[in-house]
Amino acid sequence: MARKKSPIDRLDEIGEDTILGLSVKTLIAMAVTLTSVVGMWFALQADIKEAKELPKPEIQRIEYDLKDELIRETIMDTEEAVEEIKEQLDKIDQRLYELQQRR
Repeated sequence: MARKKSPIDRLDEIGEDTILGLSVKTLIAMAVTLTSVVGMWFALQADIKEAKELPKPEIQRIEYDLKDELIRETIMDTEEAVEEIKEQLDKIDQRLYELQQRR
């Protein structure tokens, strides 16, 4: 009785006479995929080359001023929030003190 070969044992049999069962649809799909990847590669290389040739953007004074203003507003908003939290904490502390005095 002949033993059934596993897929690993059959790898030794692949040679010039081996016929792979690929359909035309599969071959076309592989060709389209390969063409797409190669096209994207060349487009990416062209974009990189173009980016290297472009001048570096300069930060203008108005951009700096706007960023500075935004940072200052954020700090002020944070300060207001901290003040509100402090007020709430003082109220909680006062209520806790009153509850302890009642006992």
